[in-house]
Amino acid sequence: MPGLITMDDLTNDEIISILDDAEKLLPVAKGELYLPLLQGRILGNLFFEPSTRTRMSFETAMKRLGGDVVNLGDVKTSSVVKGETLFDTIQMVDGYTDIIAMRHPRQGAAQYACDSARVPILNGGDGAGHHPTQTMLDLFTIRQAHGTLEGLNVVLAGDLRYGRTVHSLSHALVRFGCNVTFASPDSLRMPEEIVADLKAHGAEVVETDDLLGQIGNADVIYMTRIQKERFPDEDEYAKVAGAYKLQASDLDGAKADMIIMHPLPRVDEIHPSVDSTRHARYFEQAFNGVVARMALMCWLLGVKVPEDVTKEGVVL
Repeated sequence: MPGLITMDDLTNDEIISILDDAEKLLPVAKGELYLPLLQGRILGNLFFEPSTRTRMSFETAMKRLGGDVVNLGDVKTSSVVKGETLFDTIQMVDGYTDIIAMRHPRQGAAQYACDSARVPILNGGDGAGHHPTQTMLDLFTIRQAHGTLEGLNVVLAGDLRYGRTVHSLSHALVRFGCNVTFASPDSLRMPEEIVADLKAHGAEVVETDDLLGQIGNADVIYMTRIQKERFPDEDEYAKVAGAYKLQASDLDGAKADMIIMHPLPRVDEIHPSVDSTRHARYFEQAFNGVVARMALMCWLLGVKVPEDVTKEGVVL
């Protein structure tokens, strides 16, 4: 069954089509219209790692479209603690649901689940691997702000080694002709194989440890937190914790329409003073997870989004 495991599962035309559907579904995501396109369908939320935005936005997306959700809940209270394998868990949930969203600490787990399931699997993050549904909401946010995905200057900053959000996003940006700059401490640089792959696709890639020096030319600055939970050695984490701390005063030379994004949660890499600037888009970005995941579920379940949802939906 088709799923969304990496951004390679989507063509550029499919990405644009899904983003167009997401745009149409905005009033539904905001609760202004009720459009039960997925009535009678059930989403299985399998989160083997902590999650707030991804899990809740999937659940909100399905319910806004008239469907329902079953959750694995706390892994500690599931049969996983009894030794149930991922294969057996997927087989069981496959029988209960029409589509599954899954987050797992092990890289490659989402592909394994997709190969094991009869229903579509949406990868909600697999270790330090990929996070394609986050990439779709990121692309939606960028296009919303700039009206295009083509040819933008995008700075990805922070933990690029372990950050699955930037792994997926960098590939997508390059496919749309964006110029990407990777700003990180040396020990948290983007993995060499990803940089090599991007260059093989014709990308101009700049790597630096100087974030502030990139602000003036940026259309998008995508901040990430240093992910303590991914470090095998706590001493190594301590060396890079707090490496970047973006403050409102750092943005004086920024373009008027430059936006700052963050997959959240943030720790201290974006100071609260940035929240009230015209550049901050991270909370809006988090909301966009609902509309992007609505469009993705419709696409995977073969449900067409009406051209004019206001004619099909019920005004609330």
